[in-house]
Amino acid sequence: MKIKFKKLLLVILTILVLGFLIPQSLKMPVKDATIKSYSQDSYWFFPWGKSVTHKGVDIFAKKGTPVYSSTYGIVIFKGQIEMGGNVVLVLGPKWRLHYYAHLDRITTKQFSFITMNSQLGTVGTTGNAVGKLAHLHYTIRTIIPYLWRFDRTHQGWKKMFYLNPIPYLNQNFSKTN
Repeated sequence: MKIKFKKLLLVILTILVLGFLIPQSLKMPVKDATIKSYSQDSYWFFPWGKSVTHKGVDIFAKKGTPVYSSTYGIVIFKGQIEMGGNVVLVLGPKWRLHYYAHLDRITTKQFSFITMNSQLGTVGTTGNAVGKLAHLHYTIRTIIPYLWRFDRTHQGWKKMFYLNPIPYLNQNFSKTN
């Protein structure tokens, strides 16, 4: 029994380490979006409605604009939730969850392997974005806490689980200029 447990533990640890070693490169998820399509100051903005703090970035575009995965990975959830409306959740490299919310339509399949060219859906106004300008809410979250990111700002302890997507998105534009 002890040998089986040790082997299982070794397999789990190997999978965890390999997940961190997979390189990550991100691309802009909204077709034809530019650096002017989102606010540089919107991440961790307080106060922000029911969620208290804005833990992602809103990328504005015309309703129906295609939304692509910003990374490769596995679609682990697609469906509807109260605040996000139509959402897709992708598990990508480094054990990071990529959350795409307020989609008008979802065009991907659950538990499918996707690439950066895989369409997930289209920009919309679902969930708590009803009555607002069409946009994609994009968040990057880690399932393994980054303890060093904790700070004393409002909800600062949650920063252990969230990454600011704006620097990653900005890299898309600095490469081409």
